[in-house]
Amino acid sequence: MSTQQSPQRPARPTGGGGGGGGGGGGAMPTTTTTTTTTGSNTHGGGSAGATFLRKLQAPGNSHQLVGILTLVVSGGILLVMTGMTLTATVLGMIFFAPLIVITAPIWVPVGVVVFLVVAGVLSMCGMVVGALAVGSWVYKYVRGWRPPGSDRVDYARSRIADTASHVKDYAREYGGYLQSRVKDAAPSA
Repeated sequence: MSTQQSPQRPARPTGGGGGGGGGGGGAMPTTTTTTTTTGSNTHGGGSAGATFLRKLQAPGNSHQLVGILTLVVSGGILLVMTGMTLTATVLGMIFFAPLIVITAPIWVPVGVVVFLVVAGVLSMCGMVVGALAVGSWVYKYVRGWRPPGSDRVDYARSRIADTASHVKDYAREYGGYLQSRVKDAAPSA
């Protein structure tokens, strides 16, 4: 057997309460207790639950305890909900499978038509939103408000104008060359 001494927190005074009455006051005594343990508990051979609880009661472990309990409770709830969902899905398929098979010739064409209508409406809405965005951008560009990407448009416009100018100059030179060749070939013309 071994003897351990562990300090305990001071006991709260009883009675008096605190005001002007007669009781309480002064320093609180610190008490120590002597506990006797058997050799099997001190070397890890005791119950794991008591060791776990002793560790959780140590100062600073309350947040860990709350975290572990939250994890266990929420995990259990999610596990139960997953099982209920799976069970309801399987039972629903068992009960409604004959109805689905019998009415499939009606539901398949209806489903195709509904899918096409919904896809058409959504694509039309997307195109309208795109057209509004482009129209807004062009309006801002024409008004000179410099929307995002306008510098690229200006660069492309200047490149196109430069290319057109070069083509025009080349056509003048080549056209003059052709006219002189035609006059050389047919001097009477």
